[in-house]
Amino acid sequence: MKTFQNPEPKQWQALTQRPTADFSSIEPIVNEVFTAVQNNGDVAVRAYSQKFDKVSIEDLILSQDAIATAESELPSELVRAIDVAYDNIYAFHKAQETAPVHVSTMKGVDCWQVKKPIEKVGIYIPGGTAPLFSTVLMLAIPAQIAGCKEIVLCTPPSEKGVPAAIRYAAAKCGVTMVAQIGGIQAIAAMTFGTQSVPKVYKIFGPGNQFVTVAKQKATQYQTAIDMPAGPSELLVVADTTANPKYVAADLLSQAEHGVDSQVLLVSLEKDLIKKVAAEIEVQLQELPRKDIAKKALDNSLAVYFDDENTALAFIDAYGPEHYIVCVKNERLFVDGVNNAGSVFIGNYTPESAGDYASGTNHTLPTNGYTKQYSGVNLDAFTKAITYQRISAAGIQALGPSIEAMAAAEGLDAHKNAVSLRLKDLNNG
Repeated sequence: MKTFQNPEPKQWQALTQRPTADFSSIEPIVNEVFTAVQNNGDVAVRAYSQKFDKVSIEDLILSQDAIATAESELPSELVRAIDVAYDNIYAFHKAQETAPVHVSTMKGVDCWQVKKPIEKVGIYIPGGTAPLFSTVLMLAIPAQIAGCKEIVLCTPPSEKGVPAAIRYAAAKCGVTMVAQIGGIQAIAAMTFGTQSVPKVYKIFGPGNQFVTVAKQKATQYQTAIDMPAGPSELLVVADTTANPKYVAADLLSQAEHGVDSQVLLVSLEKDLIKKVAAEIEVQLQELPRKDIAKKALDNSLAVYFDDENTALAFIDAYGPEHYIVCVKNERLFVDGVNNAGSVFIGNYTPESAGDYASGTNHTLPTNGYTKQYSGVNLDAFTKAITYQRISAAGIQALGPSIEAMAAAEGLDAHKNAVSLRLKDLNNG
């Protein structure tokens, strides 16, 4: 990790850059796959699965038997762990339900809003070095609570097929279809629909740079996505109250995600940076994914500030996906931050808790998008419809205002739609 002391604000933009790749080399292959899947459906999906994932897939869609037997293939302690996580995530997202809003804006004018589920949603679950069955819970549970009619899950199979943990989580969360498809071809299949995979209205889930570009491409075809997403990131702000061992462990927990992940330590104590660096070296040796973590640490930095408010301003400029606060002055760094995906407070709140089982969602905006996006929540799986009813007395009271505004904008037909009604009422 590179170290900096009290960097000037003019340096912050450079320091807060993410190690993002240049997508220009990826876009041509994404365009190629999208065109092929749009024209040839399942045939193209199978061809690209063979080309990219080196798997030959006869049945793109898992059978119900394959999903139903998943629990028996898992250790009982893992089943219990998934069940605990399910209950906590369900409880937190269920609490996000809101009642319809109904307001009489003036006498005779009633307006209300009702949230409806997005009928068809797609969930992408990465495979590769770390199949993320926890992401099934994070995405399918709110879809289940929202009442989405179709929940289509796509994930690349390994040589042994789709991992049992993913299948078990899918069954528990009410996923309606599990497709053994990964990468660009999975996003394209959910965007256009194929002979096996239905078209969805919104696609959720993390992925590598190919999936990221494919999701952005999907938005050109009336398919929404959850958010722009990139490599995982974490920022820890710490002072003398923090445990260096815990801080190091938290930094490494995100660094092991991938070589393009990024972690930051913002320290209010100079010596803490050295202590954490020493702990990182010790803990790295015990990690099976230490080579990945080492490369991620090359993208990472530790920054010392002697002023709390300046440190907070730097954190807000970065806008971390995950944000851990281990400082004496908690209120300043918790209440004062505007840009963060999810916040973890105190020495005994590891980021891993949010990744798995505390109840909050781990699908969060990265790459500074916390400045304008929220993490996945129940509302992400719904859309709001507004309604209004105006009585005769209501249009008589409101109508003149509508007429005046329409006339000022030069939209005479808008004005006439009101004027005709007012004329009839005044004559009646």
